[in-house]
Amino acid sequence: MKLRTVFALAGLAGVLQGGAGVSGQTPRRGEKWVASWAASAHGPYPSGNPSAQPDLSQAFTPDGASDQTFRLIVKPDLWSATIRLRFSNAFGTQPLAIDGVFVGLQSSGGHIVAGTSTPVSFGGTPRLTIPAGGRQTSDPIALPFIKNPAEPLLSGRRLAVSFHVAGTSGPMTWHAKALTTSYLTPQRAGSHGGDAGDARFAFTTTSWYFLDAVEVLAADDTFVIACFGDSITDGTASTLNGDDRWPDVLSNRLHARYGRRFSVVNAGIGGNRIVGPATYSPASPVPGGPSAIERFDRDVASLAGVSAVIWLEGINDLGNGAKASEIIAGMRQVVAKGRALGLKMVGGTIVSSLGSATAHGTPAVDAERQAVNTFIRSEGAFDGVVDFDLATRDPISGRLQAAFVPNSTIGGAGDGLHPNRAGYLAMGNAVDLELFAALANSRRPQQEVRSLDKR
Repeated sequence: MKLRTVFALAGLAGVLQGGAGVSGQTPRRGEKWVASWAASAHGPYPSGNPSAQPDLSQAFTPDGASDQTFRLIVKPDLWSATIRLRFSNAFGTQPLAIDGVFVGLQSSGGHIVAGTSTPVSFGGTPRLTIPAGGRQTSDPIALPFIKNPAEPLLSGRRLAVSFHVAGTSGPMTWHAKALTTSYLTPQRAGSHGGDAGDARFAFTTTSWYFLDAVEVLAADDTFVIACFGDSITDGTASTLNGDDRWPDVLSNRLHARYGRRFSVVNAGIGGNRIVGPATYSPASPVPGGPSAIERFDRDVASLAGVSAVIWLEGINDLGNGAKASEIIAGMRQVVAKGRALGLKMVGGTIVSSLGSATAHGTPAVDAERQAVNTFIRSEGAFDGVVDFDLATRDPISGRLQAAFVPNSTIGGAGDGLHPNRAGYLAMGNAVDLELFAALANSRRPQQEVRSLDKR
């Protein structure tokens, strides 16, 4: 699934023909809604840990967005002729009014491929108001430019989701570490979601705002794998606009073997912890967002079609003073939640941060890390194990392998905590695809886990 920057004209013409009619939210027989892209909301802007973020001091008011248009660039893991969007105001303190919503195929920068911009409605109207703490899903959207969702020329292409914030947003629910360039108009610039060009979009950002999922209609034997965790899943030190986080690498491998049977989505949050913070609120946010225990229902269990979880987390707990026993107890709690919902729960061993210039890098923290990893590997608490630690650790020094340390996004020596592109490639390749062979070989429709999703 390499990003294709140039389309052969004949191939592009084939992709951009045709379309599918849409009627209602109920999938047709043999189809179901599945998450094709996700971004876990973690707090009100600017609380968070963005990477390579431009200066946004002129882009937003102290009260958030004000009569301006966002053009968010996202990469669906699966394409479909019918999709829908989910918007979140989870950490807002006032109703969020959005209108002028459009989706289209990104050309380059903030430009949209001519003829692909498609308006979006909510309950039959072009606008929506999301209450504080809520979220809302759009009506199904027919994409007239999709003739064949399996067309190879769509692989790696990106979707542009544009929307206008009417009035003032108040605190903005966001995902800081997008590691993907998106586009913003200035304050009080009005609604420009339908513009094919990007001349009105004066600012760039490497974060996503308000949008937290893209769902597609797919065959009912499609399986969603949610990659759940912290910044090492979110992609710190990977390549800006490179789509080379370990979940991206895993996605490429699964599609190469199983085609469209799997969708891989990223539910990582930079700075996230398993058992902390004890409390979280928009009024007193923590950059890493709510704990994994608290956010599992919203960020994983609510994903359309979710079937399995790969969970890599715990180093931020250790760096904040937690003990292995606390992390293990938290892991057991979340695994029990997932199993109760029928999810396959796969545990990832924690990558070494020994010697990093952070609180995570001490020998004491490393000893606790090794204790957690022993539990993951040997206690049978998970339905499967991915040994990320073994794939990335130098067996002599106990640190990250030297080749995995330099930062792929901003350059420099790296921090010894986050793997770079080479390290994420090693991690993505460490996942044994046989863990999911039983799912792939099953042709029985899977029941969607939707009971926790309040639409």
